[in-house]
Amino acid sequence: MLKMTKKIFSLKNILLGVGFIIIDLSVYVFLGLLLMNYDDFYDESKGPYWSLESMTTFQKLNYLGVYVWHIVNILIIGYVIYRVIKALRK
Repeated sequence: MLKMTKKIFSLKNILLGVGFIIIDLSVYVFLGLLLMNYDDFYDESKGPYWSLESMTTFQKLNYLGVYVWHIVNILIIGYVIYRVIKALRK
């Protein structure tokens, strides 16, 4: 059991995990900066705040991109948990 946990939590795996977290946060920052465009150019005459009718096509794609990225993160976290549990059971 101890040998398996050493293999799971090796330096290589830890560095890969930290690298993926940095990339993940970078994508969130990038999408957040793109969504700031909506805040800067929001026009009340086009509809309520954060409604899809008040957004341009590019802003809708950014808005959708954030939610797609949430789903990707959930799937990756689920996969990592599955792999750790599978490795610990062996």
